Amino acid sequence: MMTVGLTHYLVLSAILFTIGLFGFFLNRRNLIILLMSVELILLSANMNFIAFSTWFGDTAGQVFVFFVLTVAAAEAAIGLAILVLLFRNLNTINVEKLDHLKG
Repeated sequence: MMTVGLTHYLVLSAILFTIGLFGFFLNRRNLIILLMSVELILLSANMNFIAFSTWFGDTAGQVFVFFVLTVAAAEAAIGLAILVLLFRNLNTINVEKLDHLKG
């Protein structure tokens, strides 16, 4: 029977991080996909914290993940609020059309 070890979690975290980076850099138009890509990157970092915390038997990494998830939830809420306001005012969520926001 195969057990799931630290390497499996690190590989899964690297895959999630890579998907998040590809989503962020390849799709520069849709703001929703950009926010989801940032969330994937944060979740891959959290998975690393959890994996190493479990591996070393220390709960500090797991406590830190709760703080990161709290900040990520606030970031997602603020990002979605900005997205709704942009869609109401401009009728688009295309990042390339947001050039009038420049100072």
